[in-house]
Amino acid sequence: NAYALTEPGAGSDALSGKTTAYLSEDGKHYILNGDKQFISNGSWANVFTVLAQVDGDKFSGFIIDRDTEGFDVGAEEKKMGMKGSSTTPLKFTNAIVPAENLLFKVGKGATIAFNALNVGRYKLAAACIGGSKLGLEYAISYAKDRQQFGQPIAQFDAIKGKIADITVRIYAADSMLYRTVGLIQGVIDELDKSEPNYYIKMGEATEKFAIEASMAKVFGSETSDLVVDEALQIHGGYGFTEEYPMARAYRDDRINRIWEGTNEINRAIVTGYMMKKVLMEEISLRDYLRDMDDFLSTETPDITEDIFHSEKFALESAKRLASMVFQEALCEYGQDLKHEQQLSEALADIFTYIYTSGSVISRARQSQSSNGVSNMSSVIARIFTAESLLEVKSLSNICLNKIFMETIPENFKDTINQLESRMTLSTDIISLKQSLADFMYTHKNYPF
Repeated sequence: NAYALTEPGAGSDALSGKTTAYLSEDGKHYILNGDKQFISNGSWANVFTVLAQVDGDKFSGFIIDRDTEGFDVGAEEKKMGMKGSSTTPLKFTNAIVPAENLLFKVGKGATIAFNALNVGRYKLAAACIGGSKLGLEYAISYAKDRQQFGQPIAQFDAIKGKIADITVRIYAADSMLYRTVGLIQGVIDELDKSEPNYYIKMGEATEKFAIEASMAKVFGSETSDLVVDEALQIHGGYGFTEEYPMARAYRDDRINRIWEGTNEINRAIVTGYMMKKVLMEEISLRDYLRDMDDFLSTETPDITEDIFHSEKFALESAKRLASMVFQEALCEYGQDLKHEQQLSEALADIFTYIYTSGSVISRARQSQSSNGVSNMSSVIARIFTAESLLEVKSLSNICLNKIFMETIPENFKDTINQLESRMTLSTDIISLKQSLADFMYTHKNYPF
């Protein structure tokens, strides 16, 4: 199968496609005209899902067979990477498509397109994570074998830092993806499979988690970007040659931040959907922030049986800071926030760091036991949470200085300072990374 949405003039602005479809006079066929671009599996597919404008302005989906009259598959694109895949243009010249091949209803193509993208996004995250685990394995193997200055380069602290960084990032991406898929599956499991509209409701269930799917796509693809870049760096000059695997991985990975919606588009989706939920009162920021004074007067709980009590308290402070920043952004810009794209991207990253930190802590807590792998999960959770909250603080300050035009009110600043103080963890990140790298050298690959 192949999915045909993108056109030469309609990439990120997917709904602006110019491919047209008109119902024949006898009502038995749709006549399609137009072009599609960068269609994966184009050379191999026998069946194509194609999006077109019915009567000029009703975005709709069609199932089209390869041998359809008036339908042609173009030549393979000469790509930078992913050379083992098929990517072609498609052309429709008065292509005759049976009327019953219309998907769902006329004008409902956006629902089809965006749900396909939602599923594709978390699937892409999974693929990126799988590739990242292999890249980590290559990096460890090379670092242990390569001798410089009389010892394996794996023993140098800078290399240990790189191995730890990519391990932490993979674990974090893994955790947030497990959580996201679990949330979606939990809703789907509650549906009645005997209902005639089962698959429509399944699509609606998936759409509920569009924010999480976009977060997973961005975080997963940027994880694999970090991994291939650092793994290639560990290989040094050999990493730049085709003799070793990282050159191909570097080329192949680059597309992951572009397809299934660019990461810029997906960040816009995260903030845009969050804005919609607040404006529709699905999320009440005011209710959440109402007890801020009580929260700030509460001492950090000392719950010795919970090894993550400090991280969880710091994360709760981060959630409140993020909510304050988001509320101020909405008060200042309203729905025009979508036009403040740099601010919107920073907010999306704040939300993603918080969501992923919660995912990591939850997973590490569930896996606690006496074995080494579980203990090291706790180390990873401490590292990731500490580093993520530093990013949240930095991004929040960037946002607030934009919102208040470099003049943050003093009373507001006092609250921010208190929250940021509670977000600051006294975590010895460097020592934890050294321990994690040594652990990874004994396992040689990703063991979690």
